Amino acid sequence: MHNKTTQALLNIGHAMDHLMLLIFATAVTRIAADFGLARWEDLMPYGVAAFFFFGIGSLPSGKLGDQWGRRKMMLVFFFGMGAASLLVAATNTPLQMAFALALLGAFASIYHPVGIPMLVQGAPRPGWTIGVNGLVGNLGVAGAAVATGFLVQYSGWRMAFVVPGLVCLVCGVLFAVYGSRESAAPAKKKQAGGHPPGETSLARLFLVMTMAATSGSLLFNFSTNSNFELLTDRLQGIAQDPAQIGLLLALVYTAASVTQLVVGHLIDRHSLKTLYVSVIALQAVLIALAATVSGWVFFVVQFLFMAAIFGAIPFTDALIVRYVDDSMRSRVAGMRLAVSLGASSVAVWLIGPVVKAAGFTALLGVMAVTSVVTLLVLTQLPRTPAPAAATLA
Repeated sequence: MHNKTTQALLNIGHAMDHLMLLIFATAVTRIAADFGLARWEDLMPYGVAAFFFFGIGSLPSGKLGDQWGRRKMMLVFFFGMGAASLLVAATNTPLQMAFALALLGAFASIYHPVGIPMLVQGAPRPGWTIGVNGLVGNLGVAGAAVATGFLVQYSGWRMAFVVPGLVCLVCGVLFAVYGSRESAAPAKKKQAGGHPPGETSLARLFLVMTMAATSGSLLFNFSTNSNFELLTDRLQGIAQDPAQIGLLLALVYTAASVTQLVVGHLIDRHSLKTLYVSVIALQAVLIALAATVSGWVFFVVQFLFMAAIFGAIPFTDALIVRYVDDSMRSRVAGMRLAVSLGASSVAVWLIGPVVKAAGFTALLGVMAVTSVVTLLVLTQLPRTPAPAAATLA
């Protein structure tokens, strides 16, 4: 186990990773106006590069994490994210914004294949550890909504990038001074845990896990990148102030994030497949329901479907911890993330055109179908025994 300072900084890093990737989507209306664009939907596609590099960058990030060292890569993450965020704040055109966000996405790609495997090294309760990490990460999503809403309202959109950028730089300094040292890169150590199910089963597991993670990432990107404008649309005549919408959305994210603690606790005690299928089935029903309601009823349903979306997040990391040796977890996670997040970056590009052409009801319909596809994929997941029958590493 790492020291408490390292664990805290790794969890904070997860929060900053999600927060900083969502600032653009939360502030897009004000940025579009500042850049002279008539509609926010026209600026949204310029954020695609950030999520593309966030996904595809996971491949080299995971390889470097295993072979060069996870501590070194986390230092690159903190300092790179801080510098890139300050660069985004200095942009003046949509094209400049696209390039700066792409750089931010590239540095953001380091966290998931490096930070999470580093965090679970030697963890006695990996499900709970992943659940806590997921909770903190999604508090970053909540932070993006409320902090960006207030900073945009009272200090301008540029400060919404400057403040978290400075926080990241401070975290980098703290990690350099207090973070746990590595005796060697993970790939250079002897096997340190994991229970390979056999080559055929592992290949099947990786395929199904990647397909499910891709559709899950599509849902995550569809929801978190559109929720601010979606809630504004559904609360017409009730609430329109950016700071107020940001606060309401932060409440949704914060409350929904607690689901990850519950899921993390259950993962350490029950079959992964049964839990995973149950969460996705609930998710599909709730998103379909959201397409039919508005006002405060929608606000309640939005909380419920975001709880189901967030609750699905820990499963793929738990599967990797369950079956993959620590010496190669960053590479396996990197390969999975490169495919799932790279493919799901299309969600960011689609939001603007879909909403502009057909409205938010159509977007929710696409999300519901995506959830059903995830459910069908998961029926092919190999049945995994409960931890009582197979101890997690």
